[in-house]
Amino acid sequence: MSEIAGINRSRAAPGAESFRAGWTRAGRYPGLVKAGRLLLATIDGGGTLPPEMGLAAELIRRGHSVQVLADPTVRDSAAAAGCGFTPWPTAPAMVSVADQTAQIRLFEHGPPWRRFAAVRDRVLTGPAGLFAADVAATATGRRSDVVLAEGVPGIMVGALATGRPVAVLMPNVYLRPSTGMPPMGTGWLPGRNPLTRARNTLAGKGFTRLMDTCRPAVNQAAAAHGVPAVGEVFELFDRCDRVLVMTSRSFDFEPEVLPPNVRYTGPQLDDPAWAVRDGAVDLWRPPGDAPLVLVAMSSIFQDQLDVLRRIARALGMLPVRGVITTGRAVDPAEVPAPRNVRVLPAAPHSQILADAAAVVTHAGHGTVIKALAAGVPVLCLPQGRDQRDNTARVRQLGAGIRLGKRATPRAIAAAVRTVLDDERYRVAAMSFAATLIREAEHTPSAADEAEALLDCS
Repeated sequence: MSEIAGINRSRAAPGAESFRAGWTRAGRYPGLVKAGRLLLATIDGGGTLPPEMGLAAELIRRGHSVQVLADPTVRDSAAAAGCGFTPWPTAPAMVSVADQTAQIRLFEHGPPWRRFAAVRDRVLTGPAGLFAADVAATATGRRSDVVLAEGVPGIMVGALATGRPVAVLMPNVYLRPSTGMPPMGTGWLPGRNPLTRARNTLAGKGFTRLMDTCRPAVNQAAAAHGVPAVGEVFELFDRCDRVLVMTSRSFDFEPEVLPPNVRYTGPQLDDPAWAVRDGAVDLWRPPGDAPLVLVAMSSIFQDQLDVLRRIARALGMLPVRGVITTGRAVDPAEVPAPRNVRVLPAAPHSQILADAAAVVTHAGHGTVIKALAAGVPVLCLPQGRDQRDNTARVRQLGAGIRLGKRATPRAIAAAVRTVLDDERYRVAAMSFAATLIREAEHTPSAADEAEALLDCS
């Protein structure tokens, strides 16, 4: 344990602020792009929302206007970004965190086929026509020049129906199945030999077929809005002007061949508006100078209470300072904390990461990429969704390790100790932070790509 006692992350990782500055510049071509009106149509997917709002805020800073069409739970975030806000007029919407939690419980209960059917019927197909109608009507009424669309079929149909330039936002890794690439949710690596390539390709084709059970409802919505029918649901991405993958090309497992409209734009590192509002500056900081460990296990419901409790007990076994942010779906009072750990509903992660020595997380894309951008190694305990995929990429970089979601407090404590003691994890994380800085200097950002579409409107 002598190594742990000797670590003191009292300063930001080299380059962390440089990277952030690189993505908030005035624009790649300042003064050459006209001010425009953009519509951002999205649903409150938890971790997907902060990068989308970060993009919107950047566009506002560049002099454009952005109207957000989304669930009522997004209203405050839109206002904090400086955007106008319109709730879904007819499509189903989440009006509160409790409503969101109830829907997620439904989506994540039972065997995989039942979970997919619930998402398909309640988000992808059942309301496809309503989403399409709301997007088309709002974009037309607002005289939007460009539509930024969440990659939900009904939303994309409505965006295409407007005749305006459309950018699909993919605020995580590239999720479309590709030859030899592992499909979403598997946590597999790219195929390195004929057998694993065939496995990945066949699994991807299976996922495509599963998505194509949505096709009748999608084509019905398309016909109602004068949009040509699709042969498979993923064709909607090809019809949009841009697909913006809001992560690092070096973080992702990039397919050998990308469709020509796909752009990697780098991550948005903005903290959620509610975290900044509810997390008072520096009140999160535990006393002392022991290594600081940040714990973040999803900002929305993922049945994460038990794992948060186990992590708190684990940190109590170590000579560290811990900060646990529970997010909007868990009451901090439900997570008993040892003396060296603070449990808060929210705190600005960008501030904590400047001093952190390690992050313990469910491996959501936002938390992982922020940690790596700050040069901080990661202990991943993936719970589901895309988290196994992000964990595989962390391990590929050598910037962290993985535990199972049912790991005991003793096992978690040992893993935290490993991440802190083994210098290789910190060196790999800091090396990747430097990679992000280099990418930011040469890669158009999501805001740059959105502005380019304004010139086409």
